Amino acid sequence: MTRTAHPAGAMMGATMIDRTDTEATLYRVAVSAFTYYPGKEDTETGYRVDEDIDWCAAPLRNLPPELLTQIRERIRTVITDPLADRRAFIDDLGALAST
Repeated sequence: MTRTAHPAGAMMGATMIDRTDTEATLYRVAVSAFTYYPGKEDTETGYRVDEDIDWCAAPLRNLPPELLTQIRERIRTVITDPLADRRAFIDDLGALAST
């Protein structure tokens, strides 16, 4: 993949994971982003966006720690920022999948 400077895309040649793990992550991020709204932590007792991030990133737990940290930050952005570039995130996540 040559179009991206994002962490996942930049590392795709070094780290590959199973496509089912990327699909599970994408599904979880979509659910979390769709149900998130500003102030959710204040109105829903016990809710923390970090728990959503943990759930979303769980299928990627075998990635190198540095890459996983970068992807977790991107997951946070995709969940909490409705203007985030979701297409780039989807492309980079897919680039990690083995064929």
